[in-house]
Formats: sequence, structure tokens, C-alpha cells
Amino acid sequence: MVNTCFLYCGKALQNTPSRSEKIEQIPKKSSHSCDCISRTTESLAQGVTYTKIIRGEVSEKDYFTVDMDFTETRKQAKDLAKKLVSAGYNPRIDRISNRAMDDKKKGPLGYLVRVGEFQNEEAAKELQQELSGMGYTGLRTVYSGENSNQTTGPWTVNVLEVDPDSFNRSILPMLGNNKVPGKETLSEMAGRNDALAGINGGYFVVGNKDGTPGDLAGISVMDGKLISEAVNGSSSLILPSASMDARIASVSSSQTAVSSDGAVREVDGLNRKPALIRSCGGTGGDTPTENPRHDFTCKDGSELIHFTPDFGNQTEAGDGIEAVLNASGDVIELRRQPGGEIPSDGSVLAGTGEAAQWLEVHAQAGMKIQVKNEVRADEEPMPFKEAAGIINGGPRLLEEGKIFINAAAEGFHLEDNPEFYYRFGEKRHPRTLAGIKADGTLLFVTIDGRAPGISVGASFEESARIMKSLGAVHALNLDGGGSTSMTIRDTLVTRPSDSTGERPIADAILLLP
Repeated sequence: MVNTCFLYCGKALQNTPSRSEKIEQIPKKSSHSCDCISRTTESLAQGVTYTKIIRGEVSEKDYFTVDMDFTETRKQAKDLAKKLVSAGYNPRIDRISNRAMDDKKKGPLGYLVRVGEFQNEEAAKELQQELSGMGYTGLRTVYSGENSNQTTGPWTVNVLEVDPDSFNRSILPMLGNNKVPGKETLSEMAGRNDALAGINGGYFVVGNKDGTPGDLAGISVMDGKLISEAVNGSSSLILPSASMDARIASVSSSQTAVSSDGAVREVDGLNRKPALIRSCGGTGGDTPTENPRHDFTCKDGSELIHFTPDFGNQTEAGDGIEAVLNASGDVIELRRQPGGEIPSDGSVLAGTGEAAQWLEVHAQAGMKIQVKNEVRADEEPMPFKEAAGIINGGPRLLEEGKIFINAAAEGFHLEDNPEFYYRFGEKRHPRTLAGIKADGTLLFVTIDGRAPGISVGASFEESARIMKSLGAVHALNLDGGGSTSMTIRDTLVTRPSDSTGERPIADAILLLP
């Protein structure tokens, strides 16, 4: 284990030095006015290195405040500010200038009206309660160091560097409790698999109102099987295998059911509740859009959903009918009540609306139905069964060594809700990132956040700059926030940002012995 402290003369994370810039090693107790970067490095196995980086310090200029409202125009912000002044408060208006890099609109994203500057969170929360009692809604207590303005930190960054050629063991995705609706903490997943290290994976459904909790909100491929359909057009991480290099690509998927009578019908989804499409990006008439729309649930009352044993023992209950298939695709039963058993060596096609009518005609007992899956990466057919796995994510952060954040294209910037991009992409949050260096080395990185005085997190752009400084030429954002977690052997090295502790997640990437 090596523990060193490095000197960097630049206070803002936006100015993180690249590898080509000189960093002077100095003693930890230097009186120099520049930042001290503490790096603790440990070799975990041949080809695997873990590094913990702690940089920066609490800024005397940071404080807690209350966000009143995000407005699209300055006039709206001024009108609210006048009301607050008349009530005896001293509000300020912050212009939010940064838009998504691929946003075609120009000008400010919007304006934030804020009240109060406090050194402790409790005082800001008291003001929030006071304002709430006056009828104001949508209020938030926030720490200024997590906003998009410049700050001195601090930041805690964990880095797993894996050379697939030297690490002759497995880098694999894993489902929580080995089934789709089986969320589990990363510590639990890593522990029961004796993992050398692990990191949380892709986006997933959290609550019942948005679908099946634990359903991957985007593509998932494990053990050569398609577990969840893609949010078409979103970036994903393709893990390396004996016949395939690691890759970050824009991934889409399609599934079709072909009956023995010649009828063909699109399969809308895999291993999820019919009618609810988390983060959208589907096909077949989803409303209000078939484009990616992150953290939004699109709907479709007429869907054909394929359930495999990866979902567990039983399908989702609800309306419609189900065709039970054996391993050869023979229809062995047509069920009038969804929510039945999934054969361990077969599958179930569940239909609602028009899809239920299709099953009535083309999935009678004795018929055969073949379900065909196709995955495309960067618009080219991909032999997904040859990959070690695919993890959903987005947006992309780096492409060919350059910062390239396609937040609008991947549904992280919403024209009808500009505040969403500010809250998700511009504000600093805990982040989980994946990257690939020019030589194929994998980088798995976490940035702790929502912990004033410990680590403030990072924005999309700051995340991109961090990955570039670590040597990545391709990088993307994975699920973050309360999901951000990394384990080294049996130890959780990240700081949970949820008040309840480590969050149960849907999937993870594990380095297995």
C-alpha cells in the first residue's frame, strides 16, 4: 500500500490537472497554500489496482440556503423575489447559464430564487419550515458547494483500475438476489459472491408506480442472455470477454415473437410490468414519447412482455392473458389470469390490449412461438451473447478522449422541464462512472457526495474531467446518487448518501475470484 500526498495549485475541481501536467509530491503537513491531494493505492490482484483520492477543503464561502423556485424567465424570478421582499426576506436570483452540451437552445437554462445563508443545515431547515407555513411549496434546503458554482470541495474519489489482459478472472454483472425484482445492497452481493471488488451498476425502477421494482431501466445482458430491453439510443457499457473487448456504445434492442402459424408480433419488453416503461425509449406506440426521457415513466396499454426465469418464479399480476412456453417454445397453456408460474426451463408471454388478442389467436395450446432478440451497438448488429455482460447507463461523458456529454439526446435534458437537467446534471451528486483507457484498461470510479465537509460530489462535466484526468478516452455515467457504492473485498469504501444507509440496488459489476 502506498500513501502519498500531492500538491496541486488550483482550487476548483473544474481545473483538475491532466496527467500531462506536473504535480509536485510534498509532505502531508506542508504549509504551502495549494491543495493537498491524498492518494492511497493498493494492488488487489494481478492487473487490479484500487486508489482512494481525497482532495480539497471546505470553502469558507459555502453555506446552506433554501431554494424557493426554478423559473424559466428572469421576470418570473423577479416577481417571486418581490413577494419575498415584501414579506421581510432578502432573496437573491441566481442565473443558471449552463445548458446540456448538445442542447440546441441558447441563453440561460433558467433562474433560481434562493433565501438565506447559514453555516448549519438545521437553521436552513427552520427557514424552510417557516416558508412552507406561509404556503410556499417545492422548497429545498441545499448546500451551496453542491450547486454549479465554483467550490474548493472537498472530494472523495475511489478508483478501480482493471487490466482485462492481466486480470485472468471474471468481470461480470450480477442481479440483486439473482432475480429481477430482488434488489440487494452491493455489500451483500459482493459478500455472497466472495468478490474481490464491486461497483453498483445501471439505472433501475425504485417504486411500484413506475413498474417492477428492481427492473433495469435500460439494457441488461448477463450470461449471454438479454435480461432487460434497452432504452433505445442510450449509452451502455459492454464488458470484455474472451472474444470481445470492452466498449461504450449507443445500444438498442428489439424482440419479436414468431408463431408457428407465421404471425409475427413485436415484443415490447422483458421481465417487467406491462404498460409501464421506465425512462421511455421504447417502441410500439408508447406515450408521450418513444425517445429516451430519464426518470420518467412512459405508458402503453397494449404490450407483449416476455418473462424468463431471470424474473423469478412468478409473472406480474394484472390484466390480460399469458401464454406459457416450454424450453422449445411450445405453448403448453394459455392462462386467463396473469400472475402465474414461470417454468424453470421455459418462459411466459404476457399480453395486454391488442397483444392479448394476438395471443388468443396465435398462441393456442399446441402451437409454437419463438422469441428472437437482437441488440445493436452504434447502429450495427452486435453478437451480445459473446459479451461478458452489458450494463445500462448514460449520458456519455468522453468519446475518443474528448468531453462529449450527449445529455439531451439521452433524455437527461427535457425541453418542457429545464430544471431537470440542472438538478440532475449541473448540480453535484454522488456519481458512479465507467471508462476505458486507450490500452483497454477499465476504470470504475465513484465520487462520494451529499456530504458537506466530506465530499460534495460532481456534475456531469466535472465527472468527465475526472475520467479524462485518470486516463480514460471513453467514459459514461452509471447510476449514481444514493446508489453509488464500491466494495473492496468485504469492505464498503464509499459513503452512503441515503439517510437510511447503503441502498439496495438492482445490479452490480463484480470482480470475481
